[in-house]
Amino acid sequence: MKIEWKKTEKNFYLPGGNPTVVDIPKMKYFCINGVGNPNHEAFQEKITVLYGLAYGVRMMPKSGFAPVGYEEYTVYPLEGIWDLTEEGRRTSSLDKDQLVYKIMIRQPDFVTQEVFDLAKAKVNKKSPITLLDQVSFEEIEDGHCVQMMHIGTFDSEYLSFVRMDEYLKAQGMSRKSKIHKEIYISDFRKTKPEELKTVLRYFVK
Repeated sequence: MKIEWKKTEKNFYLPGGNPTVVDIPKMKYFCINGVGNPNHEAFQEKITVLYGLAYGVRMMPKSGFAPVGYEEYTVYPLEGIWDLTEEGRRTSSLDKDQLVYKIMIRQPDFVTQEVFDLAKAKVNKKSPITLLDQVSFEEIEDGHCVQMMHIGTFDSEYLSFVRMDEYLKAQGMSRKSKIHKEIYISDFRKTKPEELKTVLRYFVK
């Protein structure tokens, strides 16, 4: 049976339009770090290499190798952890050139360092990419969080952040830091900006 995150893990990826508390366990990811405006080509290149590796693992059985524990599954959505440089923190308005990010794609439990290395080798053999050396295989635990689904443009996310801040205050909770996570349920290359679905997540205490 095919594992589909939209059906089996709705609590992680398909929250409602109101803030809710969720506990996120440790998960495996292919990750790449960056600094700068996500509207620039460099950001898109990083996305491309992540998806190349993710689909490389997904298609391994068709190339004659099935990792131990492999089950057919749907590739997980792109995620990003967002912060600002020190200079960016000092400005009163958001300067996207000062954004610091780690973008990632979650991997199934069967993926190991060996599987990751094999995926890199296969992708590099098919189409050598210099960014491959920047991709890491990590286990990350978001832990105790507040999240909600934001529908609309990225520039209107602040409206949802206000609601999340109010919810945190009412619940007697606070953010661990100014860092937040976004999960891109919609393909922002193909979806109208006003229809984008993005999970917004704070790490809280």
